[in-house]
Order: sequence, then C-alpha cells, then structure tokens
Amino acid sequence: MAQMRSQGSYGMGAPNPFGGPSEDKSESSPLDAIREQTSKIEDMLDTVSEPVRPYLPAMGRFLIVVTFLEDALRIITQWKDQLLYLHDYRHIPNGITHLFLIVNVVAMITCSTLVIIRKHSVYAVGGLIGVVITQALGYGLIFDLNFFLRNLSVMGGLIMVLSDSWVRKTKAFAGLPQLEEKDRKMYFQLAGRVLLIFLFIGFVFSGEWSIGRIIVSLIGFVACVMVVVGFKAKFSATLLVVILSVFNLLVNNFWTLHEHHPHKDFAKYDFFQILSIVGGLLLLVNSGPGTLSIDEKKKVY
Repeated sequence: MAQMRSQGSYGMGAPNPFGGPSEDKSESSPLDAIREQTSKIEDMLDTVSEPVRPYLPAMGRFLIVVTFLEDALRIITQWKDQLLYLHDYRHIPNGITHLFLIVNVVAMITCSTLVIIRKHSVYAVGGLIGVVITQALGYGLIFDLNFFLRNLSVMGGLIMVLSDSWVRKTKAFAGLPQLEEKDRKMYFQLAGRVLLIFLFIGFVFSGEWSIGRIIVSLIGFVACVMVVVGFKAKFSATLLVVILSVFNLLVNNFWTLHEHHPHKDFAKYDFFQILSIVGGLLLLVNSGPGTLSIDEKKKVY
C-alpha cells in the first residue's frame, strides 16, 4: 500500500510526461538474478541434505581434527625417523626431541578427542592451534608459503569449532568488559570464514596451470569471495566442499601409491589437511555465516 500511495502522490512508476525514459522497478540487477538462482539451488540442497543435517556438526568437528589424529599416528609409527630428522637436520638436542614429540602426540590426541565430544572446546582449540605453531617452528616450515596458507585454513576450521560450541559464561568478573555469547560468536565466525579460504589460495598459486585448473580456480575464487563477505555463504561453502573433495580424491590418492613411494607421505598429509578444511566448511554450511555477513544484513534491510 505504501508503494501505491507513493505512486499516486508523486507519480513514481508512471510514464515520464516529458517523453524521457521511465523508471522500471521490475527490472532486476545481475546480482538479483544470481541471488534468485542460488536461492533455488540452496532450497534444493536443503531438501537433499535434510536426512544428514542433524549429523553435520559432528561430521564437521571430526573432519577438522582428523589431520591431527593422522599426524599423531604418523609420529608414533615413524618415531625413529622423526627423532633422526629433528636431531640431524633441525639440530635439536636428543632429550628435547623426545619431549617435543611426546607433548605433540598427547596434545593432538587429547585435544582432538575433546573437540569431537564437545568438551572444553576453548582449551582444546587453543591446544591444537599451539600444536600447529610449535610444529611449524620445530620442523622449520614457518617460511613455507604453502604450509603456512594450509595451516591458516586449519586454524580457521578450529575457530569455527569454537564459535559453534561457545556457551555463555555463567560468571562475570567485576570491572572487566564482557562479550555476550552472540558477540563472541559473530566475530569468531567472521575470522573462521576468512581463514578457511587460504587453503584455496595456496591451491591457486601452486602446481602447473591448465585449462581445467584455471576454470576450477576461477569458480573457487568466486566462491571464496562469497564465503568471506557472507553472500550466499551456505551455497558457496557447499561448492567449495565439492571442489576440494573431488580434488582430494583425484590428486591426493595416497592409497594408490606403493609403500615406499617418495610422495606417499606428502599426499597423505595433504589429503587429511584438506579434510580438515572441508570439516570447517561443513560447520559453515550448518551454522551459516553469522551476523557479520551480507546474508544476515539482507534479513534486516
């Protein structure tokens, strides 16, 4: 009725009496067309994924920490090789090498278990982020760009775990500013979304270029931008899950390599790290992009 009243009073939407072009409010912008099509796809995905939706948070949390569980198992099964590398190539004294590996294995198994069962999430996520940092320093990978970008994405997934399981504090300390649960969650959701896309940036700038790689990179780049700004975030996160999963199965198929293949360990490491980022994206699909996003602002305006 407001629209009819404004048109009747001010001539809005009526033909221009001076013969110029009239405004056509029915014309939609390209952004509106994209929004309409992605909304249809989202509705279809919601219908298809309805049976597994209750299990998405658990699946996401498990996939996020699976790289830490695999790493702990690898250290245990390759204990002597790990000690040899840290001592001979990193020049770390023997006693410290043992302590370094033991602390990392215990932290990864304990903190991963806590993440899966949703207990003490703050300490569990902090412990796993600490493992990422100490391993980067211990193994001398801090300046490896690909390793750095991948681990930023893993930390993004861990932050998504934190935002997904954050609960309101029952006790506040007098004189200290307190952030409400919703405030903490929206900032951590934003940080998690931003960090998650760094894995794909590493993928774009590594490897040989081909027509297929260029097409996948362009589609993935657009999806990454949509994830960061929170525009159709569930659709774009689902698209990235599909792209990364297909890439992981086709490229990092370590199970097809023989036991002593020089690239087997690298392929296995990449495979489980990508699973972690996929887990973070599944949490994003389940919980949405949060308050600091275009999707949320659309509901307000």
